[in-house]
Amino acid sequence: MNNNALVLPVPVIVVEDEPLIQTRLKAILLEIGYQQEDLFFAQSLAQANILLDKNSASFALVDLGLPDGNGIEFISTLKQYDPTITILVISAWSTEDVILKALSAGATGYVLKERDDLEVSLAIRSVLRGGAPIDPFIAQKILKLLQLTEKSRTMTNKNKIKPNDEYENLSKREHEILTLVARGLSNKEIADLLFISRYTVESHIKHIYRKLAVCTRTKAVDTARTLGLLEQ
Repeated sequence: MNNNALVLPVPVIVVEDEPLIQTRLKAILLEIGYQQEDLFFAQSLAQANILLDKNSASFALVDLGLPDGNGIEFISTLKQYDPTITILVISAWSTEDVILKALSAGATGYVLKERDDLEVSLAIRSVLRGGAPIDPFIAQKILKLLQLTEKSRTMTNKNKIKPNDEYENLSKREHEILTLVARGLSNKEIADLLFISRYTVESHIKHIYRKLAVCTRTKAVDTARTLGLLEQ
């Protein structure tokens, strides 16, 4: 791969508390084309903030689990310092909540520490070219979470539809009659069961039609179930 095609923003802050991982990331960055004097390493949030104050930063590799806090705090700090800064999370954390918080805070990409050097190098190269690399495992979790969220939102919106919003409220008697209609009873059967006249039943059903904006018994039952007025 042609390193000259890469734009290498400097200086770089690497926030990682494990010495072995620091050494590994340093070797990857040097192989990509960085110079050692452009790389600054921090093992904690406190050190990272000091480095940022003293040296600034144009690119950052950030771990999330740090001795004195969460790397997401530093991501937010970096974005306040420079909204355009490129930030790649390299972390062992893979819970949905942490992933989304890191991306929401401003992380450009997210790769897991367990990936081999080539995969980490490709993620760094991608982000330096303007990409937003997301670890395949992370991407699957995000997609699944988004699908569940969309399903939940659809169900919530459906449950939020109430007669008060677009329809008039059914009276207690109208609801009682509609329940019997849903059970398949005829007007006469409903009248006999409730000890009222068939004409009274018909009058109530007309009111139900009007309030639910329907014109048939089947539509009335379907609409009422959609609105949560009747059990499915």
